[in-house]
Amino acid sequence: MYWTTCLAAVFILSVSAVSAPAADPVKHRILFAEYGKGPNRLVEVDADGKLVWEYKLPGLSVIFQPLADGRVLFAHGGSPTGAMEIDRDRKVVWVYASKCPQVLGCERLANGNTLLAEQGPCRAVEVDPKGRVVRVTKLTTSEEGYHRQVRNVHRLANGNILAAHEGEGAVREVDPDGKVVWEYTKVDNCPEALRLANGNTLIACGTQRRLIEVTPEKKVVWEFGAKDAPELNLTWVCSLQVLKNGNYVVGNFLREQEGKGAHAFEVTREKKVVWTFADHKMVKSLTTVRVLDDR
Repeated sequence: MYWTTCLAAVFILSVSAVSAPAADPVKHRILFAEYGKGPNRLVEVDADGKLVWEYKLPGLSVIFQPLADGRVLFAHGGSPTGAMEIDRDRKVVWVYASKCPQVLGCERLANGNTLLAEQGPCRAVEVDPKGRVVRVTKLTTSEEGYHRQVRNVHRLANGNILAAHEGEGAVREVDPDGKVVWEYTKVDNCPEALRLANGNTLIACGTQRRLIEVTPEKKVVWEFGAKDAPELNLTWVCSLQVLKNGNYVVGNFLREQEGKGAHAFEVTREKKVVWTFADHKMVKSLTTVRVLDDR
């Protein structure tokens, strides 16, 4: 009886060990902006890494926002500069032409208006669906050349604007009158910052090859950098996205590092990399990347 019981126990343990299902690999359907040594275009890749849609951008463009029904909003340089919204059939369904030298940042607001980051002078401009300017907010930067004055801009829940000033390496929150109410500096070539639900700010530290979480008191409470995952070849942390599971999706602009490492990755708060995109035949380098299947 004793040996029968022992053998039965061993059999059950063995079956359990063999039949335990392996965790499914993380997959994502993504949209990204290719920029650099490759063509300047928008590219959608399915969860299996296959290119399923692309759009040739009309001018310098590094920032976009996916909208409902497959539509995409993007800002672009060139002449004229401004913003466009296109549908799945690549038809332009909305356009705004700016009178400034260059627009590269954009965001569709909850009220249906569009927030644009104009450069030269540096300011945030809100326009309605008919293209009428309804609000202008001055943004503060020491960068004189217009091209790198401001990148991503985000309207916060309190009505303020959080702006990433790439050339100066600064993140600033300004109120509707343009008054600086919070800032964090010395983040080289910073292209994006996000205000988290806990009140902290997640910052893409550009060529410092790291992303950090900073409290309102400017204390760094979390950091992920090149040393945490050397295989990624972090080169220029270029875009940020917070997923519903709390993980971060990061765009890695491989400027002068083409062909090495990952274009994009998902990382947990425990600094575990759970997903990467690294198809160097499809794309040379990308800037903004957004996961489309975040549920």
